[in-house]
This record gives sequence, C-alpha cells and structure tokens, in this order.
Amino acid sequence: MKTVTLGISSLADTKRRALSALKGIQVGEFISFESMDLLWKVMTPKRMEIMEAMTSQGPMAIREVARRVNRDVKAVHTDIKSLISAGIINKTENGCIEFPYDEIHVDFTLKGKKAA
Repeated sequence: MKTVTLGISSLADTKRRALSALKGIQVGEFISFESMDLLWKVMTPKRMEIMEAMTSQGPMAIREVARRVNRDVKAVHTDIKSLISAGIINKTENGCIEFPYDEIHVDFTLKGKKAA
C-alpha cells in the first residue's frame, strides 16, 4: 500500500529526508508545507474531498472527479489546477489526472505561541 504523508516541515527536515532518500534509505512519501497557513491555503476541505475521491482510483478525467464529489466541473477544474501546481496531483500524458496513492496520512503538531 502506498501512503503519502501531508505535513509541516522545515526546509532542513525536507533536505534531510531528500539526502536519506538519495542514500537509499526508505523515508516514505511526503508532501510538505512550510507552515500551517500554507497547508490550509492549498489543502482546502473541497480539495481534500477531491483527493479522497481520487485515492486508489488511478487516472481519471476531471469530469469523473466532479461527478464523484458532486460538484460543478468548472469549480473542480480550478481546484485540480491548484493541486497540480502544488505538485500534489499529476497530469498524465493522455490528459487525465492522477493521485497515485492508496492512503493519505496527515501529520502535524500544534504548539502554543509565546506571548510577545
């Protein structure tokens, strides 16, 4: 089963995972964001619904994704373009889209902010 982990990661942590992968060390599949704000900006509830509908389904047309999430094709197309731009969804050679994972794991920790 191919699982992707969505999370918050510093540039140093992302580089460390990349170096480990280059050395052949299994690190898993990650989609990392610099901040919680960026994660929520990219991963809106509607986009998460799209990803859930595409998980384990293979390549499909945008119209099929729209049907599965019961939304307007134009609105889904806009969200798909954002997910492709963010590198989360792939566009295939034949024009379909694909989210090539079987599971999505979301991993982050919230800590309190220090008072100013």
